[in-house]
Amino acid sequence: MKIAFITSFPPSRHALCEYGFHVAEQLRRESSIELTILGDYVPASAAELPDYNIVRCWGFGKVGNVATLARAIRRAKPDVAWFNLGFASFGDKPASAILGLAAPALARMSGVHSHVTLHQLFETVNLEDAAVSSHRLYRAGGWLATHLLLTANSLSVLMPAYRKTLDEKYRRGRVSARSHGIFAGSPDPPDFSRRGNPIHRILAFGKWGTYKRLELLIEAFERVAETFPNMKLIVGGGDHPKMAGYIRSMAERHASERIEFLGYVAEEAIPDLFREASLVVMPYTSSAGSSGVAHLAAQYGVPVLASGIQDFRDLADHENISMRFFVPGDADSLVEELLTALNSPELLSEMAWKNYEAGVSMSMPQIVRQYINSFRQEERVKVLQLAAAMRRDGPMLRSDGLARIVGEKIQKWQDEDDPANFPA
Repeated sequence: MKIAFITSFPPSRHALCEYGFHVAEQLRRESSIELTILGDYVPASAAELPDYNIVRCWGFGKVGNVATLARAIRRAKPDVAWFNLGFASFGDKPASAILGLAAPALARMSGVHSHVTLHQLFETVNLEDAAVSSHRLYRAGGWLATHLLLTANSLSVLMPAYRKTLDEKYRRGRVSARSHGIFAGSPDPPDFSRRGNPIHRILAFGKWGTYKRLELLIEAFERVAETFPNMKLIVGGGDHPKMAGYIRSMAERHASERIEFLGYVAEEAIPDLFREASLVVMPYTSSAGSSGVAHLAAQYGVPVLASGIQDFRDLADHENISMRFFVPGDADSLVEELLTALNSPELLSEMAWKNYEAGVSMSMPQIVRQYINSFRQEERVKVLQLAAAMRRDGPMLRSDGLARIVGEKIQKWQDEDDPANFPA
């Protein structure tokens, strides 16, 4: 099967590039898949990752993305065009964002099976937190963009509540709810000798400045540190694109021996960062989809303390990730939960093992194979429909060429279903 995977991709740092990398890494390992990555532009001096077939054919903020993507898909001649998207994947202005999101519909109209993995819904975004200037324009654009995405052959969202919203509000399209998945194939169990020995590292990780803010966490941390000295706050990640300078200003005010600001964290440094954390805190005021940070915590068996917003509660229920919740925006509630966790090694251990078990159950190979199986099923349905039409309509459709195509497809399915083609 030939798959064109449309995603931001390293060395790009645009949204969802990390998720795109890990999906592509697994697709590359599947012997039955011929993968072409249709990625976003990067500077000419940037080194491409080895061993990937990458075509750089679109760029953030460019209104011509839909045309360049259509040409690239036509040249790649894939069986499936798989889009890894959020609403702002193609730009942060209405024209570039919405025109880019028309690409899955155009791929379908060109005869290619198009699938969208959609990481967020515009209905769940807190517009104040997201620094949206025109709420009315954003809602109108979000409604139009959602209809465009639902025109693809199929669409996956990463929480059941999102599928319910799409089914009830739009009443069209083929929508599935899938797990986000962790980024590893076989996660390592937590190593408690690296945690709280003797310092408890509290980790906050993300792109900061809009709905991910640090003021509440720093206030709570400083209060807890007065009575619990063996702890350190580690802040990983840089600014949200709309909040340039936020991390620098916070570091100038709060950096100390006990509060460390790392800035951008390279991919290879993430494992040790999480393995040494006693607790991951997500002090968000709203959500923009299924949390990648929560899944990193599951991958490395780290307990999670999160703001008690509905998306996080749904995520914990959907994927069995162990989280404790504090009242959003309430420093007293966050202080109480921090003290409860840090004063209970048994609780931290129980949550760590539960998250590790959750991570094992949704490894990236499992998630990607679910997608591949669904794509194969779609292909088989189409061929069987063609075979039925040939039998039904006789000479009008029957030809040596069509019969040969059907026979080749059936042989291909048998080869793909051979267990020897699936890597460990």
